[in-house]
Order: sequence, then C-alpha cells, then structure tokens
Amino acid sequence: MTKPPKPLSPKQVEGLNSKAVGVGIKWMSKFNTWAFKATGGRLGSKWRGGSNRFSAPPPVGILTTIGRKSGEPRESPLLFLREGDRVVLVASQGGRATNPMWYLNIQANPQVTFQIKNEVLKLMARDATDAEREQYWPRLDAIYPDFANYRTYTDRKIPIILCDPA
Repeated sequence: MTKPPKPLSPKQVEGLNSKAVGVGIKWMSKFNTWAFKATGGRLGSKWRGGSNRFSAPPPVGILTTIGRKSGEPRESPLLFLREGDRVVLVASQGGRATNPMWYLNIQANPQVTFQIKNEVLKLMARDATDAEREQYWPRLDAIYPDFANYRTYTDRKIPIILCDPA
C-alpha cells in the first residue's frame, strides 16, 4: 500500500527554485537518459523515487523535443501515462516555480518523439484542456502521488501535455 505523500516545509519549497536544485535535476536527467539509451530501457525506465517507493514505480520514457533556440534535439526522461496511442506527460519539474525547458520547446515546436524502452513514437504534443486536466489528474496522481504535492508547491498551473500520433 502506498504511503500518503509527505509535503515539504515552506523553506524546502523555496529551495526547489535554487540554482543548485536546477543543476541537480539537469545532471540526474542526463544520467538517466544515458542509462536508458545505453540499455534499451532496461535501466532508467522506472522511477524509484518519491512517495510511491512502496508501490509499483511509474514508467519513465525519453521525450525528444527540438530546442527552441538551438534547433538541436533535446532529450528528457519523464514519467508518463500511456493510453493506447496517446502519451500523457506532466510538466511539473518537481513543483518548481517555472515550466521545464522541454515544455517551452514543445510550445515552439509540438512535433516530438517519445521512446518507451525500444519503441519510438512520433507524436504531436498539445496542452490538455481544462476538462481533460480534470479527467487526467486523478489517474496521474494514482501512478505518482507526489504530483498532488507538486501542485501545492507552486502558483503556476502545472501543464498536462497530451501527445498523439503525428
């Protein structure tokens, strides 16, 4: 049984927005992507952190966007919900005050790929509507309970991204 998420203190929430946390996220993401790619998803395809560590870990895939400034491919390991041909992503960035770079890249170019183990999907990404958000939050919280906490850590409306076949 999953333990309920333990919220952060106000000081800890403030620390989420520090440069050090941003650098840590960047390097952990690079390592996770490397391990995932090097092993065809045998390593790095399950998230073992957060409050769900006592239940089935949620899946991780690799999102590839095109950098809005560089024009270069950018890879990000992300938790996801798969629904048939659709992949659902959350631009939570752990509840930080700003949207992740991959989300900003999608706003500039919604054509993405998403790798699930050895399967690479070509997708078009878009923000979920308010009605879709209401539908997806309970399902997303069920696979990763910390999403509920993340929404309390920030004033921004954490985006849910729906990725459908291109």
